[in-house]
Amino acid sequence: MDKPEYSSAPSSEEVQMVETEIVRAIRDLHAVGWGTKRISQELGIARNTVKRYLRGGPEAEKQERPKARRLDKEARKLAAELYVGQADGNASVVLDMLQARGYEVSLRTVQRVVEARRHELIAQHVATVRYETAPGAQMQVDFGQRFVRIAGQMVRVYFLVVVLGHSRRISVRAFLSERQDDWREGLVAAFRRFGGVTRVLLVDNARALVLDRDNEANTVRFHPAFLQFCQDWGLTPKACRPYRARTKGKVESGIKYVKHNAIARREFASFADLEAHLAQWQDRVDQRIHGTTHEVPMARFLRDEQPVLRPLPRNPLPARQQRVIRIVAHDAFVNMATIRYSVPYQLVRDRVEVLVSDDEVRIFHGTEEVARHRRSFEPFGTVLDPEHHAGLWRPSWEYEAPANMPSPLVALGRSLNDYAAVIAEVAG
Repeated sequence: MDKPEYSSAPSSEEVQMVETEIVRAIRDLHAVGWGTKRISQELGIARNTVKRYLRGGPEAEKQERPKARRLDKEARKLAAELYVGQADGNASVVLDMLQARGYEVSLRTVQRVVEARRHELIAQHVATVRYETAPGAQMQVDFGQRFVRIAGQMVRVYFLVVVLGHSRRISVRAFLSERQDDWREGLVAAFRRFGGVTRVLLVDNARALVLDRDNEANTVRFHPAFLQFCQDWGLTPKACRPYRARTKGKVESGIKYVKHNAIARREFASFADLEAHLAQWQDRVDQRIHGTTHEVPMARFLRDEQPVLRPLPRNPLPARQQRVIRIVAHDAFVNMATIRYSVPYQLVRDRVEVLVSDDEVRIFHGTEEVARHRRSFEPFGTVLDPEHHAGLWRPSWEYEAPANMPSPLVALGRSLNDYAAVIAEVAG
């Protein structure tokens, strides 16, 4: 196989690598007996350079530089096509493919060839076209998380952030997990805060919502329970493309704002304290001037968006319908998202079903409801019904002798009065 041709980069035929005067000085110093090390130190050049010019003889005053070789036009075109195609943006893979075709080329040469295309692909991936969302058209939602100090403990808190695309009004809800029930509950809180819903709901490709995705066909298969929820509230769900967070840039900015402005390094006495703080914070930021629209979100909402929002359904399905199986612990509690709920102690080590709704927690053993609690939100908290543990602790009995029971000393023919008389006589 014939080797591919190369073209030469513009360069002079001969390039002097070391000045002629220095070469002469090397020879003169060597002639008077100087060693190569001393000459290199005296002239400030490498010792190997001194040796090379001493070996070169009279012609060493000039050195030819090898002509710089680079891929010809056809090879450069091939390298660019491979880079964006089979090599998937990897210059090392392009090098392997070129060498398999008989090209003798270095990695650095390939990198120079594809450099412009690489920058173009990066710009294409990063660049985002900003567009204004029509009033009532879309809301964006996503989860963020951060460790927060609550009641002296570091707790991982998940924040569901919802942003109206046009007005930029924001809704924030804190959770201790990121399950589909948490998504639905946080969304319902946002819908009620805004007093209506948009036509489209833009979400992330979260596992709790999306079962699978065909990137080539650009189709998404949502979880049936989430689809039913969206239909109940009159929403059309859409998922942004993977690794394209800027598609929902409004909510991404909102999450950063929650982390660094609403939370920062604040500490909270309880989870309820955190929730109260977030409620006040979101009301406050809705009254600020937004950095992009240069308008107050609340004013923009009242003027443009509120009149076109779809009304809330009269009797929506419950947002949270979580059913899980738990094994009752030895202390007669079951754990739900770090919160422990009591059950009758007779069910220790039995399997029970826990049903968590918006406001309460119900626990079933088979078909029988064995416990019902008001839902708690305090991390690492304990909810106890005292009746569940009644009889679990053994009482400490105190012995009381009957009033008419004779003293044991009577059986010995003596009484306490006899001993008292003896002691009095001795003392007298």
